[in-house]
Amino acid sequence: MKFNNIPLSILDLSMVREGHDFKQAFEDSVDYIRFAEKMGFNRFWVAEHHNASGIASSATAVLIGHLAEKTEKIRVGSGGIMLPNHSPLQVAEAFGTLATMYPDRIDLGVGRAPGTDQLTAAALRRNLQQSVEQYPNHITEVMRYLGEYDPEMKVKAYPGVGTHVPVWILGSSIYSARLAAYLGLPYSFASHFAPTYLEQAMEIYRDEFQASVYLDKPYFMPAVNILVAETSEKAAYLSTSFSQMAASIVTQQSTKLRPPVEDMDKIWSPEVKQAVNRMRTYSFVGNKEEVRQELKHFIDRTSADEVMITSYFYDPIDRERSFELLLED
Repeated sequence: MKFNNIPLSILDLSMVREGHDFKQAFEDSVDYIRFAEKMGFNRFWVAEHHNASGIASSATAVLIGHLAEKTEKIRVGSGGIMLPNHSPLQVAEAFGTLATMYPDRIDLGVGRAPGTDQLTAAALRRNLQQSVEQYPNHITEVMRYLGEYDPEMKVKAYPGVGTHVPVWILGSSIYSARLAAYLGLPYSFASHFAPTYLEQAMEIYRDEFQASVYLDKPYFMPAVNILVAETSEKAAYLSTSFSQMAASIVTQQSTKLRPPVEDMDKIWSPEVKQAVNRMRTYSFVGNKEEVRQELKHFIDRTSADEVMITSYFYDPIDRERSFELLLED
């Protein structure tokens, strides 16, 4: 699936809807990826989060395997695996296993945030500070495990050796841009919730990019939120589910995805509303013509090689209709 000749992909958190359970969230994600494959989207990623009652993708590699098994050709991956939570060997073994089961379909996106609060990070049994400091070394270690057989390596990933799973750097900062450029890896920027450094990061990534055995030129994939409906008014109403989710992030509350409401001002304070509006800088909500124009402008502005889309609707039927409207001729 392309928009203005640019591939489109989807990021899913496997959200648990209010009134539903985790099993339903997994079933929703299966329906979602099958829809994405039918529509021709390039890849479908799920993200690692912990201690979040409304997110079912904590065991990310397990969910990736489940989604890959339920589809035939769409790329499936992590957006991302929070590398400080894991040993590089375990990550390489998990994704080497996935790549062996589903050849040429698995992506490994990695990030350096814990994907949770500090207490939960400690419960993951990792030395978070040390792991964050070693993040660049851990990335290269993962890539060595997934690379060609090296007799000099005393420890090897089985399965993993020779699978060459594509590794992506994920981030929302200048640091991640420089690291992706230095390593010569594709870069996905989290502009869908952390828009502040988008322009600086994309310029640094392209200016400082060093060609590698993995990539000969920069490949940049920013993320946006998209919600389309038949009318602007209906889209604004349906988007209040997303607004409630974003407000829970700002207030550090763990909640399920809630149904839309008529008036958000009865729910959030002016301060929370302001913070959510900043977070939603690259959220395109409206009718088909409005959102298509905003997405085209975003692609032109960023010269994106690919765009990752998140789309938070309480009812999956509304989400499917949103994509159909966006992509219809």
